[in-house]
Amino acid sequence: MITRLRHWLHRRRHPLRYAHLDALLRTQSLKREDLLARQQRDLADIVEFAAAHTPYYAETLALFLQDGRFDPGTLPILKKDDVIRRLDDLLARHPNQSQADRSQAKIGHTGGSTGKPLAFWYDDAKHELMRAGMMRSYMLSGWRPGQKILNFWGARQDVVPGGVFGAQLGDAIAAEHTISAYEYTEAQLVEWARFIQRYRPVLLQGYASVLAEVARAVIENRLAMPKTLLGVYSTAEVLTEAQRQRMQQAFGCKVFNQYGSREIPNIACECSHGRLHVFTDMVFLESRKIDDENRLLLTSITNRLMPMIRYDIGDSGRLLDGECDCGLPFPLMEMDLCRQNDLIRTSSGKTVHPSYFNRLLYGQTQIRQYQWVQRDLGQLELNLVAPPLGRETLATLEASIRRDVDARMVLKVHHLDDIPRTVSGKHRFVIGLGASQPGHP
Repeated sequence: MITRLRHWLHRRRHPLRYAHLDALLRTQSLKREDLLARQQRDLADIVEFAAAHTPYYAETLALFLQDGRFDPGTLPILKKDDVIRRLDDLLARHPNQSQADRSQAKIGHTGGSTGKPLAFWYDDAKHELMRAGMMRSYMLSGWRPGQKILNFWGARQDVVPGGVFGAQLGDAIAAEHTISAYEYTEAQLVEWARFIQRYRPVLLQGYASVLAEVARAVIENRLAMPKTLLGVYSTAEVLTEAQRQRMQQAFGCKVFNQYGSREIPNIACECSHGRLHVFTDMVFLESRKIDDENRLLLTSITNRLMPMIRYDIGDSGRLLDGECDCGLPFPLMEMDLCRQNDLIRTSSGKTVHPSYFNRLLYGQTQIRQYQWVQRDLGQLELNLVAPPLGRETLATLEASIRRDVDARMVLKVHHLDDIPRTVSGKHRFVIGLGASQPGHP
């Protein structure tokens, strides 16, 4: 009864959000061929709109559009540097106006987890669509509007009043509570676990590294989690298999990995079968071979305030053939455990994927946090929040790196009380040469 009342009150409070959610759920019921045909129409519409209403695309798309026809694969790629340099020119102007109306537009900022923080335009309409898309993803677990969600959020700007998860008078109606988790102690982790026991949420959502730390505290202190939990939604960071297993052990429910960004949210989410589905009613996603990576290029087909076409987000992954037994019509994808600036390079020209370094520490359960950092071609640093590693373990690590990466690579290990996060509160496991680095040990 209380859940239904909260749902009714929340729907009255956010009519646009629920209108978007209803539309997304209708789209989700389409057949695959109808869904993809609609995506192609939406893609053509956003390209035509961008060329007609933004100075940047009026300039860059002019040579590629012939009588409204175009090949998506030939359109220019939007780089992060382009967004930084031409931000004002990416803001769309309304029809019959020579300049964009900034009265309803706001500036948002990314955390720069791939090494290049940037600003972007957004408005209330984009925010409400984003929240509707999040609700659609939550429903894949069996959650329904009005049921409790507990967020563990690491970005300071999101948990202040006015932020995405900032405390609001409507939190009780929304059945959503947020814990500011951009810094914490061991005692706080235990207290948060006890809060889960008292709050009895249906979903947990948060940064992968934070949720994994709460899960560790749950396991080590043998704290029973409420049977109300249906799912844990991991977001904002790359989710490792070790983190997934720890969360599922601690919370006793399935972990759902989400993929999105601040500038283009709601890209993909795992279903109940553990497959990552691309929300083709919100984005057009490509995987292109660039610099020996399967780089992901994104086009938002819903954002007419600041169109982003073939945006190189800095992540890598690939689209997959076939359909999922869950019944969703959305196509499948998989992410690489990698971002562009997470690659390790050697003086011989060799490039090593970050998943190699993560695998080196499998089984080292005494390690609370780790981070591999490359500051020059001949040296790797391993930052650890853990008891000192034994000589045999260190020797094995060094031997593996010199055998598989570079025979001359020097390994330095630093034992720290804490590993600095990015400005958005994220933890990066591997930081390659030239990427922005949170700090020195």
